[in-house]
Amino acid sequence: MLIFTEEEIRKHVTINREAIEVVEGAFTDLETKAVEMPPIIHVNIPENNGEVDVKTAYIPGHDMFALKVSSGFFNNYELGLPSASGLMLLISAKTGQPKALLQDNGYLTDVRTAAAGAVAAKYMAKKTVKTVGVIGAGAQARYQLKALHKVRFFNHVIVFGPTEQRVFDFKREMEEVLDVSVEIAANTERVVRNSDLVITTTPSKEPIVKTEWLHPGLHITAMGSDAKQKQELEAEVLKKADLYVCDVKSQCIALGELRSAVEQGFATADEPVIELGQLTAGKHEGRTNEDEVTIADLTGTGAQDTAIALYAFEKLIASREGKQNL
Repeated sequence: MLIFTEEEIRKHVTINREAIEVVEGAFTDLETKAVEMPPIIHVNIPENNGEVDVKTAYIPGHDMFALKVSSGFFNNYELGLPSASGLMLLISAKTGQPKALLQDNGYLTDVRTAAAGAVAAKYMAKKTVKTVGVIGAGAQARYQLKALHKVRFFNHVIVFGPTEQRVFDFKREMEEVLDVSVEIAANTERVVRNSDLVITTTPSKEPIVKTEWLHPGLHITAMGSDAKQKQELEAEVLKKADLYVCDVKSQCIALGELRSAVEQGFATADEPVIELGQLTAGKHEGRTNEDEVTIADLTGTGAQDTAIALYAFEKLIASREGKQNL
């Protein structure tokens, strides 16, 4: 079995248009192929503000599929550690044998999650985005902005985060890397009311975006709610949106913002829900005018994990073969 380290993976897999296209392809596969994707296994470790997810999916036509273990321990910053970690195991779809271990420590999850946000924005955000709002200032907030910059040009960012030093670090890095101005907001209302596009990247258990703050043309990518106890948007936000899209209905109704909307009576479990794959496959329109309010509810899928793991494997193998041929 081949083993690849995080250092190797980071050298050959970055947030670029190619990676975004790979993840977009995974959403299309979910809509057009008989993808085998079981429910997420989720383990809470409340005493340490942590959680562990196990995700997987087999996409027909590929020789391997990924089994991913990912963790989020949200007090880790106090220890000087990243919140996210994990690994991906590539398994042969022909023999069931493990073929490669990607010891990415959560990096590939960060990449594919950011890419999914960019895919949602590509189809759902206004063509002209001047100001992007970010709620949360951790690693995923940074990755989301970097990926978004590949599909939409913007020059101003408003950020809110609960930890002052992390927000200042975010501001410094994003201004340097993306050449944008970053404004630090005193509250989430300032972020939402004054942005064309808002990304929520928190493990919040209470709504941090209120319905009354919505305004014409706003797009929200909510990617923090991926467990039953989490919620970033007021439940009524989904009802007020002109276009609500989730990554996978079955997951969002169990773990995402859709869960809260159903529980509080703003949606029903049996009503039709548009999935992102319908947009990428051309089966449903995304944004149709500049005044629509649009919401993307992203819980993260095993299909994304298999797609990004296979992409990384191809890059890594090509690199190793190239070295051998020198």
